Amino acid sequence: MTIKTQALSIHEIGRRANQEDSLYPQRGEEPFSSDLYILCDGMGGHSQGEVASRTVCERMSSYILSNDMDRSAFTPQMFEEALGAAYDELDRKDDGSEKRMGTTLTFLKFHPGGCLLAHIGDSRIYQIRPSEGRIVHRTRDHSLLNDLLSLGELDEESAKTFGQKNVITRAVQAGQERRTRADISLLTDIRPGDYFYMCSDGMLEEMDDDDLVRIISMPCDDAAKRETLLRLTQNNKDNHSAHLIRVLSVGDDPVPSCPKGTGQRAKKKRGAGLWIIIILLLVILGIGAWMYIAR
Repeated sequence: MTIKTQALSIHEIGRRANQEDSLYPQRGEEPFSSDLYILCDGMGGHSQGEVASRTVCERMSSYILSNDMDRSAFTPQMFEEALGAAYDELDRKDDGSEKRMGTTLTFLKFHPGGCLLAHIGDSRIYQIRPSEGRIVHRTRDHSLLNDLLSLGELDEESAKTFGQKNVITRAVQAGQERRTRADISLLTDIRPGDYFYMCSDGMLEEMDDDDLVRIISMPCDDAAKRETLLRLTQNNKDNHSAHLIRVLSVGDDPVPSCPKGTGQRAKKKRGAGLWIIIILLLVILGIGAWMYIAR
């Protein structure tokens, strides 16, 4: 099953002094195709977050490409190897400061069996199906806010004004004795026309899931959808970045087909129905003829 995609990216600095988000591939406004997408949101202050996010993006992508992992089914073990290589590189760049550099991670790899999706932190990956107007899959944030919601300590209304929204509970961080593991999902329910949306939390400052589904389901081209996302986030304070990925085709046929045999069964049903009508007409005619003779 070959999955073909086309993507557009957003990479905005917001009101910050420097850009701590990193993307792979880094392509800008022009549409591009890939089977590997990575987005990281750095943390650590000043240049530390920028170094961490760029290091993880560059090292994971180069490790996968240099080991020919882009040519076959991509397994969780392959992902763990690439993540381990990124951790090693972060440790090499660690300057021993008290505030260790780190980054969130969102990772998406299409392969013949579907796609592998992984994340650490509060950057998100959505799978949205515009034909049904719904979210098929969404990652769960590793954040204090989400933990409190899960425990029932906060409700959705109070969460909107919660003062520690940016506190995350997992990160890819240098110098960890026990390296943080990612949540991994293997997706196979992928259809032509689906969208995968990877974003840092800065994209969601003034936007909820319903807004996102509405925008991505709009009957317009992807460039217009990107412009809408840019317009709605132009006043956001934080760095905000995203990959907007459209599934062009799955397998050889981009149009979903009917289940095998459906047409034959329909023909058989229509044929059986016709014979029943003919027999009923013959019976009615026979009864009418008998009654006429009997008179």
